[in-house]
Amino acid sequence: MKKIGLLHHPKLPESQTLAKEIAHWLEARGVTPWLGSAWDEEEVRRHVAGLDLLITLGGDGTILRAARMSARHGVPIWSIKLGRLSFLAEVEPEEWAEKLCLVLEGKYRLEERMMLHTEFWRDEERRGAYEALNDVVVSRASLARVVHLATYVDGGYLTTYVADGIIVSTATGSTAYALAVGGPILPPQLKNILLIPIAPHLSMDRAVVLSQGAAVKVQVFTDHRAILTVDGQFEVAMEDADSVVVMASPYTSRFVRLQDETHFYKTLMERLT
Repeated sequence: MKKIGLLHHPKLPESQTLAKEIAHWLEARGVTPWLGSAWDEEEVRRHVAGLDLLITLGGDGTILRAARMSARHGVPIWSIKLGRLSFLAEVEPEEWAEKLCLVLEGKYRLEERMMLHTEFWRDEERRGAYEALNDVVVSRASLARVVHLATYVDGGYLTTYVADGIIVSTATGSTAYALAVGGPILPPQLKNILLIPIAPHLSMDRAVVLSQGAAVKVQVFTDHRAILTVDGQFEVAMEDADSVVVMASPYTSRFVRLQDETHFYKTLMERLT
């Protein structure tokens, strides 16, 4: 590896301090570091294509941002855990030097995670397109009133959820918002799409597991405001009759892993017990 990016969390002083420490360590070993803020997407996008590896220093939110920016370039992510809760990072801050030596020696495996491609439509016009690693959520906005969500799979009508919202999730996202509303836990390498209603009222309350090739359309019917949320990090205001189309993204996130695949289950039990 010749050039490695260090993506710090701008609100965590320890993240920026550690990024500089790792940068000096890399330079001493002949590797060129690049430092950037996870919140400065424009700057990151200008540099990410030229990186051999992107190291994140934060929690799952930082990793989600990194995934959306790096996936189209095939740049793998290695994560040092500085957040309070993390299902995606596997390296503790005190062990970074030992573990990074192994990465530079090529003693790791690459784990691929499916992502979602989302399109926002209004009046038969596409108004936006987004990538997500965890999930896409269509839900009510500030008022505590249900929305009606006509849902289609591969062009065929499935049902109309009367609910606070619906989560369209990857297997990676099954341990995020989907878990909080009672959805199933899926091994993160699976290439499935989950449909999970949020607080459904007199409508289907079961999660539906779809194949990777499925296309989901959700049309909103409401007399108040609804919102589209991507990876829990930004919102798009929705109006009556707006729709969202979700399918597997052409891009996948790639993660550098030093532990075996059973580490996911160990982390899961640590977080839930």
